Amino acid sequence: MTDGPGVRSKRGPRPRRAVTLRVIAREAGVSASTVSRIINGTVNVSDDLRRAVETAIAKHDFRPDAAARGLALGRTLTIGVLSQAIDSPFYAEGLRGVERRLLEAGYAPMFMSGNWSESDERRCMQEFVDRGVDGIIMFSGRLSDAAVKEFARRVPIVVTGRSLRAPHVFSLPINDRLGALLAMRHLTGLGHRHIAFIAGSENHPDALDRLQGYKQGLAEAGITFDPKLVVAGDWQEEGGMRAVNQLLDSARRFTAVFCVNDQTARGVYLALFHHRLSVPGDVSVVGFDDLPSSSYTLPPLTCVRQSVRLLGERSADAILALIAGRRPRVESPGVEIVVRDSTGRPTR
Repeated sequence: MTDGPGVRSKRGPRPRRAVTLRVIAREAGVSASTVSRIINGTVNVSDDLRRAVETAIAKHDFRPDAAARGLALGRTLTIGVLSQAIDSPFYAEGLRGVERRLLEAGYAPMFMSGNWSESDERRCMQEFVDRGVDGIIMFSGRLSDAAVKEFARRVPIVVTGRSLRAPHVFSLPINDRLGALLAMRHLTGLGHRHIAFIAGSENHPDALDRLQGYKQGLAEAGITFDPKLVVAGDWQEEGGMRAVNQLLDSARRFTAVFCVNDQTARGVYLALFHHRLSVPGDVSVVGFDDLPSSSYTLPPLTCVRQSVRLLGERSADAILALIAGRRPRVESPGVEIVVRDSTGRPTR
C-alpha cells in the first residue's frame, strides 16, 4: 500500500545503502581483503593500486567501521592517556598533540586525570587495562617505576618526564635542569644578583630538577645560594601570588623571579601589580613551559620553552610504534630560552 498524494510516509526516507569493502574492492579491481590491508597499512602495493583504492574510497565517502577494523587487527584502536589535570593549560596543549596524531592513525584517545595522586594514577591505569586499550601514554606522575613496569607487562607504555628502561616501555624525559639553568643564565647575564625562585610542590621530580638548575645557575655566576629566596608554590596562579606576597612581607631583596612554570608567573604578575611594582621595571620575571598564552600577557613573558604539544605528538608516535612492534625513533623536545618583555637589567 502506498501513501496518498501530499501524505508524508510514516516509514520516512529509505536508508542509504551501506557501502561495504566489497563495493570498494569491486570498483578498484582488487579483493576485499586487499582493500582492508591497504586501509590498515599492513600490505605493500603499487602506487597505482593504492590510488585506485583511495579513489574508490573517496568516491563513495567510505568510512571503515572502527570496531570491525579493530577486530580484524586484534585491537581496540584506543589509547589510554593519563595526564595529571585535564583542565590545566599545560596538559591541554599536550593532549591536543596526542589527539591529533592518534586520530590521524585511526586511534581514539581515552583521557583520565591522575591528580598528582599515586592511588588515582594506579586506578586510572587499571581502568585503561580493564577496558582493553592498545597502549598507554603517561604524562609524568607519581606512580613508581616498579608499578609502571608491572603495567607494561600487560600493555605498552610511553612515559614522559622521566627516564625509565624496561620491556614495552619508552621514555621521553624533559631536561628540566638545563631549562632552569638557561633561565638563570639569562637573568645573571642581565646583571641580576638577587633572584628568587618560586618552586613547585614538594618531592615533585620536575620541581626538584628545576631547583637544581636554579642553584647551578647561581653557582656559575658566583652568587651564594640563599634558601630564603626559595618559596614553595603549587604550580597554579594562586601559589605564585602567595609566594611573592611572602617574599615581599619578609623584606628580602630580590630584583628578579624565576618561576617553576608559566601559571605561577601569572600569579607573580598579579601580586606585583597589587604592590604597585612593575615588570620588568622593578622586578624581572621568567616562566617555564612557554604556553601559547604567555606571549599575550602584559608584558609578554620571557620563559623556558619546552613544546608540550610537540611532546604530545611524539608520545603518540612512540606508542604507535610500540604497538606495531617497533622501537620508537623519536626524541624529547629540546629546551630553549624565549626572551620577551618581562626581563630587563636591574634598576634597584
